[in-house]
Amino acid sequence: MKYFTFAAGLLSASMTLAQTPTLIIYAPDYFASEWGPGPSIEAAFEESCSCDLQFKTGDVLSRIILEGANTQADVVIGFNTDVTKKARETGLFVAHGQDNAQLTLPIDWSDDVFLPFNYSHTAFIYNTEKVSNPPSSFDELVNSNTELSLVIQDPRSSISGLALVLWVKAIYGDQAEAVWEKLAPKILTVTKGWSESYGLFSEGEADMVLSYTTSPAYHIMVEGDLSKKAVIFPEGHYFMVELAAKVANTDMPELADAFLGFIMTERFQKLIPEGNWSLPAALPKSQWPRAFQELPLPEKVLFYSEQQAASLRKDTIEEWRRALSK
Repeated sequence: MKYFTFAAGLLSASMTLAQTPTLIIYAPDYFASEWGPGPSIEAAFEESCSCDLQFKTGDVLSRIILEGANTQADVVIGFNTDVTKKARETGLFVAHGQDNAQLTLPIDWSDDVFLPFNYSHTAFIYNTEKVSNPPSSFDELVNSNTELSLVIQDPRSSISGLALVLWVKAIYGDQAEAVWEKLAPKILTVTKGWSESYGLFSEGEADMVLSYTTSPAYHIMVEGDLSKKAVIFPEGHYFMVELAAKVANTDMPELADAFLGFIMTERFQKLIPEGNWSLPAALPKSQWPRAFQELPLPEKVLFYSEQQAASLRKDTIEEWRRALSK
């Protein structure tokens, strides 16, 4: 009798599990890691959806292109506008169905396929205990005779590195390669990704590192360290936005819609600042954590549409490569 009761319980649990709908979201590794926003977002969404949300991590765009119409994904998250042209051309995504008027971005957003969930701006971070007189403009950084050392990321392998070459292009246009030639002697090293660069900076190996305007918030809120600051340039800063999208052939369309709607809620948005150390895309500044409210942010925002970014990508990377190889 005890065996029968135990077996019946297992069967009941298995049936319940089988009846629980599963939402599969492809996301970058950082997003679903224990220090990323994914775990908190998963727990919060599952409270209301009566579902099982599963993040599958890796190179999102490459994976979904490889899988095509047979992809397991219902939603993808973590794209940016430097890759959305390629993603859009696959035909694998459909309209997100959300009201863009709810967004609080510093630019107008009208895309009905890719939905912003957070943003920041590319910036150079410095340590006030090491650099007492940081450059007050991009021109001053380029032309200064001081022995500032910079660590940046490779635009061929890093989203932030690509944003940097587009940032330089947005400011200097046809003079971009000449600017890189002037910057080259100041560049201590070029790393494959952001974490390697920031690690070198944190260890005191470089005076400044390519990162984001929101990076100091981490040091303030987690470490109580007020010495890390972003240099804000009057020429403007390149805008970086991260996006989510619904997969066209999802077998959980209503659940996918519910998750995209959840992205726009206050609960989701309030998980972003301290989960992803960036600015929420649909939350007024008055509701940001105090440390984020007090961050200096650029008055001028530079941005290329996905079409512009795609058309400039090859040439801007080649300008950078030629200048740094001389």
